[in-house]
Amino acid sequence: MSSVPHSVDEVLPAPRLFALGIQHVLVMYAGAIAVPLIIGRALKLDPEQVAFLISADLFVCGLVTIIQSFGATQWFGIKLPVMMGVTFASVGPMVAMAGANPGTDGARMIFGAIIGAGIVGIVIAPLVSRMLRFFPPVVTGTIIVVIGASLMRIGINWIFGNPVGPTAPKLVSPEHAAWLKSISDAASAAGSTLPPMPAGLSLAATVPNAAYAPVSNIVISAIVLFSILLIAKFGRGFLANIAVLLGIIVGGVITAALGMMHFEKVASAGWFELVTPLRFGMPIFDPILILTMTLVMIVVMIESTGMFLALGEMTGRKISQPMLSAGLRTDGLGTVIGGLFNTFPYTSFSQNVGLVGVTGVKSRFVCVAGGIILMVLGLVPKMGALVEALPTFVLGGAGLVMFGMVAATGIRILAAVDFKTTRNNLFIVAVSVGLGMIPLVAPDFKMWLPHDIHPLVESGILLASVSAVVLNAFFNGVKGNEADAREAAMAAEA
Repeated sequence: MSSVPHSVDEVLPAPRLFALGIQHVLVMYAGAIAVPLIIGRALKLDPEQVAFLISADLFVCGLVTIIQSFGATQWFGIKLPVMMGVTFASVGPMVAMAGANPGTDGARMIFGAIIGAGIVGIVIAPLVSRMLRFFPPVVTGTIIVVIGASLMRIGINWIFGNPVGPTAPKLVSPEHAAWLKSISDAASAAGSTLPPMPAGLSLAATVPNAAYAPVSNIVISAIVLFSILLIAKFGRGFLANIAVLLGIIVGGVITAALGMMHFEKVASAGWFELVTPLRFGMPIFDPILILTMTLVMIVVMIESTGMFLALGEMTGRKISQPMLSAGLRTDGLGTVIGGLFNTFPYTSFSQNVGLVGVTGVKSRFVCVAGGIILMVLGLVPKMGALVEALPTFVLGGAGLVMFGMVAATGIRILAAVDFKTTRNNLFIVAVSVGLGMIPLVAPDFKMWLPHDIHPLVESGILLASVSAVVLNAFFNGVKGNEADAREAAMAAEA
C-alpha cells in the first residue's frame, strides 16, 4: 500500500501551483522591492543601477526561496513553505553605511559586509538555534518596534523629500551665493587688500524649496494611503493581503496619467538580461562593518527561528534541531548569495507565513513555484526599471503602511508580555526604545567617538538589540524558550 505524503510534501497540479505561487509573489512584492529602492537611493546610484538592484533582488529572492523550500542537501533548506526576502532589520545599518560611503565604493563595502556576515551566519547557525533563551518576546517585540520606527523616517522622507540634496526644505539664496562669489573673486584678485576667504566658509540655506513637500505630492501619497486602507477594509481574502501592492499600482496609474511618472528608461530597458555577480566590482571587506551586519544576522536568525517554529505548528510538521539548523544555515547562505549578486541579507517573510494560514495550503512546492516566478521576474530588466520609475511620493504613502506595520507587529508581540507582575520589563522596553531613537533624533551624537566604532553605534536597531538582550538578562535572567518564540511569531503573522 502506498503511503500518503505529508501535506507539506504534496505536489499539486501545475496550474494550481502557478496560481498559488503568484499569490505568494504578490503578497511579498511590495516588501521585496522596498529595500533595494531604499539602499540604491541612499547610495545615490544612477536610476539604471537602482533598477538593476531591484532585478537582482527579485532573482535572488527566488533562488533562496527555492533552496529553503525545496532543500539542497541535508545542510540547507528547512523544506517548508517559506518565501525568502530581504529583511528590514538590515536597512538601518546599510543606510548608515551608504550615507558615510555613497556611490559604488559604498555598495562594495555593503556587499562585503553582507558576504562576511553570511559566512559567519552559516557557521553559527547551529548555535543560534540554541540561543532562544536570550530572545523572549519582551526582547523581540522591542527590537521590532525600533525597526519599524527607524524605517518610518524613510517612508516620511519619501512623501516630503530628503532633508538634504535637491529636495531639502531650504536652499541657499542665489543672490547670497552671487554676493559671496563676488567677494571671493575680489579677495583673490591681484593687489587686493581684502582678507582671503576662510576655508570651508559656506552660506546657510534660507530660501524655501519648491521641490520640498509640494501639495500635489502630499495629495497623491494620501490617495495611495487611503486606497490601501479601503482595500484592507472592504477587500476579502487575497485582495486584502495585497492591499499595499494595489495601493502602489493606484498611485502609479494616477502619476502616469498626470505626466508625473516617466517611462523613457522602461522603454530602453531590455526584456531579458542575466543577473551577473559582482556587478559593482570586488566587495570590500571591512571587519567593523562585517561585525555590524553579523549582529543584524543574529537578530534576523532568531526571528526566523520563531517563524519556522510557528510554521511547523501550522503545517503539522515537527521541527527538529537539524531542520532548524538547516533553515538558519540557509539564511546565511542566502545572505552570501545576496552579497555576491549585489543584493542584501535574506530571511523568511512573515506575511507569506500568514498566507499559509489564510489559504490552508501547506505544500512547500507552492513556494518553490513562487521562487521560480521571482527568478523569471528578476531576469526581465523592464520590471526593475518600471519599479524604479515610480515617484518616491507614491512609495511614501505605501511606506507609511509597510513600515508602520513593522512597528505595529512589535507592539502586538509586546502586548503578550507580562508588565504587571514583572515590572522590570517596562525598563527593558523603555531604555531599549530610547537608545534606539538616539541615531534618529541626534544623528551627530557620535561625532567625538572613535571613527572605527561608528558603524556599530549609528544604527538604532543594533543599539536597541544589544540593550534589550543585556537588560533582559540583567532583570529576568535567560529563560526564553521555543514556546515563547513560537507565540511571538504567531502574533507577528496574525
